[in-house]
Amino acid sequence: MNINTTPVWQALTEHYTHTRNVEMRKQFADEPDRFSRMHEKLHGMLVDFSKNRVNEETLSLLCRLAETAGLPEKAEAMRRGGIINTSEKRAVLHTALRLPADAGPVYVNGENVVPKLHRELERALDFAEKLISGEYTGSSGERITDLVHIGIGGSDLGPQMVALALKPYHKNVRVHFVSNADDADIAEVLPKLDARRTVFSIASKSFGTPETLLNAHTARDWFLAQGMGEADIKRHFVAISSNLPAVAQFGIAPENIFAMFDWVGGRYSVWSAIGLPVMVAVGAEHFRAFLAGAHAMDEHFFSAPYRRNIPVLLGLLGVWYSNFYGAESHAVIPYSHALRRLPAHLQQLDMESNGKHTTLGGKEVDYQTGPIIWGEEGVNCQHAFFQLIHQGTRLIPVDFVVPVTTPYQIGSHHQFVVANAFAQSEALMRGKTLEEAREALAHLPENERSELAVHNEFSGNRPSNTILLDALDPFTLGMLIAMYEHKVFVQGAVWQINSFDQWGVEYGKVLAKTIQPELAGAGTPQHDSSTNGLIAYYRSQHQG
Repeated sequence: MNINTTPVWQALTEHYTHTRNVEMRKQFADEPDRFSRMHEKLHGMLVDFSKNRVNEETLSLLCRLAETAGLPEKAEAMRRGGIINTSEKRAVLHTALRLPADAGPVYVNGENVVPKLHRELERALDFAEKLISGEYTGSSGERITDLVHIGIGGSDLGPQMVALALKPYHKNVRVHFVSNADDADIAEVLPKLDARRTVFSIASKSFGTPETLLNAHTARDWFLAQGMGEADIKRHFVAISSNLPAVAQFGIAPENIFAMFDWVGGRYSVWSAIGLPVMVAVGAEHFRAFLAGAHAMDEHFFSAPYRRNIPVLLGLLGVWYSNFYGAESHAVIPYSHALRRLPAHLQQLDMESNGKHTTLGGKEVDYQTGPIIWGEEGVNCQHAFFQLIHQGTRLIPVDFVVPVTTPYQIGSHHQFVVANAFAQSEALMRGKTLEEAREALAHLPENERSELAVHNEFSGNRPSNTILLDALDPFTLGMLIAMYEHKVFVQGAVWQINSFDQWGVEYGKVLAKTIQPELAGAGTPQHDSSTNGLIAYYRSQHQG
């Protein structure tokens, strides 16, 4: 299907032409019920999408677009274990990871995978609880105080973000993350540790990820250099992998290997044993609540009508701005220090999923696909890039993610943060007319008013969604992450692309394997003149 030649796409194009100059400020003035019609609530979450350049006809057409693109059929295929990752011939079942143990069967190649995934979940949760309680000790019999999680990409970003977000729920084992191959990353962590009281978890499906193995072997060498023996590795290293022989060769005991499934991509894997550092940080009860929140969002996504479906609406609004307004990026701004790594996680989730230029049928797309996702925590970013969002030349839709309560209750800090979040969304929508700018400068002489007013004018009419969480707890965090996962799926379905492969990640890694020995002096580099010159300069700085 060429989605951009369908009648509903053409209808949306005409609708955009007729409505693109409509001011949201006027819509709010003319529609007293706009907020009540354009927000949704779900289990402690409120999503306000009223500050968008849409009306009911826009939403109706966008929902028709989703149906035309086959979203209902694609969603059902994902839910039931269909092979929707067509290039790798795999099912896509991150939603199965958060199913209750008594859920109905989900079949992959004729096998009901629900019992297997719950066995692995229970094994990982049991291990986490034994670390927390002190039942699982180091080889010297001393209590484990630190867990270092070594992974990269989805094996790091999701678990790290969740562990940070749930800091108030942490137990008594400190959790650290190492992902970057830059030696500064692991060098900052190792000096804080006592080898006798530390467990390392190595997360790599293939147990061949270069960055992860580099850090894993560095950790192993450090561990042995601290006076520990080879036999102690079995007690102090665990793995999350599907390559059992490679893990065994590293020295990890079979009972300390937790399975990964080929029907779950890394960026969707925090719900699995990849979430082990989260389990260790917050314990089994809170991790189960995290899964339950995600499952609640799954149930909503699979059953709610599209006009009331939170992930579907957010996904379709993104299509509206990307493909009809020409927006090239989307900002995610959590007004929460605890959620400071959310933009990084969503960058991988969205851009690795939908950064594609070919359709499922192998044809070159002739429309924009995945937007650039970026952001930072509020209020900090108001003093950085918000100038561009408010008065720049680009249209940048924004998601404001705001917990309504805080566990800390320090003075009026939280109220200040929430007020700023709400004010930013209002300012983006309302803008400031030239006359309003002049009125605000009434205290100045007329010549200065006229000169400064043009600089104080804001066009406004800039779209945003506001996502409120009653509390940032495991359940609502699970809902939030699952909401974004489904949003990404919705957009990939509309664009007719495969959101679940990532061939673009591998190419540079392949070339790096050739260049690394050349940096060490092996052979004569046979690259382009730029790469050859860079290699030569590096060698010159490391001679002798």
